[in-house]
Amino acid sequence: MQIGPYKLNNNLVLAPMAGVTDRPFRQLCKSLGAGFAVSEMVSSNSLLWGSEKTRRRANHDGEVEPRSIQIAGAEPQMMADAAHYNAEQGAQIIDINMGCPAKKVCNVMAGSALLQKEKLVTEILEAVVQSVDIPVTLKIRTGWDLSNRNAINIARIAEQSGIQALAIHGRTRACGYKGDAEYDTIAEVKNAISIPVIANGDIKTPEKARFVLDYTGADAVMIGRAAQGRPWIFREIEHFLKTGEKLPEPDITEIRDIMLGHLANLYEFYGEFTGVRMARKHISWYSKGQHGGAAFRHTVNKAETQQQQLAITREFFDRLANNKGEKAA
Repeated sequence: MQIGPYKLNNNLVLAPMAGVTDRPFRQLCKSLGAGFAVSEMVSSNSLLWGSEKTRRRANHDGEVEPRSIQIAGAEPQMMADAAHYNAEQGAQIIDINMGCPAKKVCNVMAGSALLQKEKLVTEILEAVVQSVDIPVTLKIRTGWDLSNRNAINIARIAEQSGIQALAIHGRTRACGYKGDAEYDTIAEVKNAISIPVIANGDIKTPEKARFVLDYTGADAVMIGRAAQGRPWIFREIEHFLKTGEKLPEPDITEIRDIMLGHLANLYEFYGEFTGVRMARKHISWYSKGQHGGAAFRHTVNKAETQQQQLAITREFFDRLANNKGEKAA
């Protein structure tokens, strides 16, 4: 798959997730088989450009190219300014968020709320594309609600506006993350436009990735929540798509080593105070389903220093390794 001048290593994409897909997680997923990753959402509000949080979200230092920054907002000129700013800061691709279902985003008419206003969508896309000389991509949902699935209209607007790839989550904004993602709309969009289409939603296994690619005709699949605590899902899918065979699950020792490396990068990226707090969610995901996991999470979440957090985590996973990783609910 190709986006502008950038040929991706494969057709597996890490979905942008606020509070999750920071640089350490993007780097990890790319090292484990993701061909492309998009940054966390960055607000188009120029007052936030200089904030530490925004700088971290847009930080791609040392990351495998291409570097894609996702921006969100509802005002065309502000979005264009944000795109131009990020391009000057080293972004190689600008991604526009029109897929986020969060109330705090939709309440200011950003994210998937924009799908209700096709004229405004056109104005934003055209303004952003014209403001930069790098590729611009778009993330959407199938529509605002089940009665208003307008993804095909939005896709055509996107193509006409110069968008170079389109990612679609197979739910409406009203659905949030409830129910099952549907892929019929994604298939219809793929048939309606000629730019690359990336299918997203409920892709949790290699077999599901194969099914979605075949069913929709999409050029790539985007993995979000299924990568939380399982960043190796990308190598599993890549291997299955190439060979038709499934890789064995990583053993507990490999999971421990991947996680400890991830934690070290979080501490370095955020500093100890924030790093420890950011690590808690990842430790929870890595330990999900492991024997004694609930009691472990109760204990490790009280750790206030990286030394304490690492010691408790290492001890738990070492014990699992010695017990051959006995699983429990």
